[in-house]
Amino acid sequence: MLEGKNVILGVCGSIAAYKSALLVRLLIKAGANLQVIMTRDATSFITPLTLSTLSKKPVLVNYFTPETGEWNNHVELGLWADVFIIAPASANTLAKMANGQCDNLLTAVYLSAKCPVYFAPAMDLDMWKHPATQNNVQKLKSYGNILIAPTDGELASGLYGEGRMAEPDQIISFLTTEIKKKLPLADQKILVTAGPTYEAIDPVRFIGNHSSGKMGFAIADQLASMGADVTLISGPTSQISHQSNVKRINVTSAAEMLDACVHHFKNSKACIMCAAVADYTPFTVSAQKIKKTDQDLNIELKKTVDILKFLGEQKRKDQVLVGFALETSDEEENAIEKLQKKNLDFIVLNSLNDKGAGFKSDTNKITIIDNNLQKTRFDLKDKEDVAKDICNKVAELINA
Repeated sequence: MLEGKNVILGVCGSIAAYKSALLVRLLIKAGANLQVIMTRDATSFITPLTLSTLSKKPVLVNYFTPETGEWNNHVELGLWADVFIIAPASANTLAKMANGQCDNLLTAVYLSAKCPVYFAPAMDLDMWKHPATQNNVQKLKSYGNILIAPTDGELASGLYGEGRMAEPDQIISFLTTEIKKKLPLADQKILVTAGPTYEAIDPVRFIGNHSSGKMGFAIADQLASMGADVTLISGPTSQISHQSNVKRINVTSAAEMLDACVHHFKNSKACIMCAAVADYTPFTVSAQKIKKTDQDLNIELKKTVDILKFLGEQKRKDQVLVGFALETSDEEENAIEKLQKKNLDFIVLNSLNDKGAGFKSDTNKITIIDNNLQKTRFDLKDKEDVAKDICNKVAELINA
């Protein structure tokens, strides 16, 4: 859920600041674009060098950085962030945030932020329980800020009780859950197919096609970024997914893809069939490599099971099924026939006659035709942007 998001981590003056090193590592591992901002007191507990090394970016402490001559614009930083986390949040910083006091870069960025703000307090038991602190926490929550509550444990004073900052892995888990539940496809199980299939002729040769899998992988990643739990069934391809909540299942042949689709379709809310599945496969597969001779070689082919049509026949009313049509002539007529024959909710049409569309390209140009025969045409775009258009349509149908 944090992949590709712009995240600011604010670190305040607290012994718990040592935990920020692990928190930085976990945020980077989660794929966040991270910027650390420290208060001056925080630098007494952990050095900016440590956090800049782990975040791979200079840590900001002051409005002005003498070494680079750069002004650290708090307004730009506040607008840049998708997520703002303050951990540890000291009693002093909580008081400043609650009352609009702005005497350092961290609180100035906080007052400029337009994104969700999460704060994880860390202080001694009596400081945490003090009515002034509790009043400030309630104020912050009333402003829309989100508390990551401290836990019970051994405190720096030697006391035992509430006030210990949540552990870094707990903070990441909390953030992931909070972000995900606000997304349009939160916890929806969606099946995606991608790439080609290879139909074996012998142990070294096969019948295949030019599909790279780029479009299907872009769709899987986009669905995951919208909160879905994605199962991606992929034919042979070098593509990789960049989202942690994409479960990849590798297959080779059309028969293997059919088995995997049948197994997962019944538990899926939606299915997007983007794979270029072979329509034909050899009747027989030679157990040994076929030797070259002076004679012509004839290979007898049989039809594969039409996976999309099969799933359309099994589809429940509460499921969304999407197909693709790659055409070279009579594009819309052929796409509409496929849409209706296979019981689809909508079909994504692209033509090899359009420059920049089709296999292996980084771009695509599509028309979406729904089962009411409403057509939405899109300009040529990067496949990541095309994926957004397709996934927004899926979300619209699921949430209708």
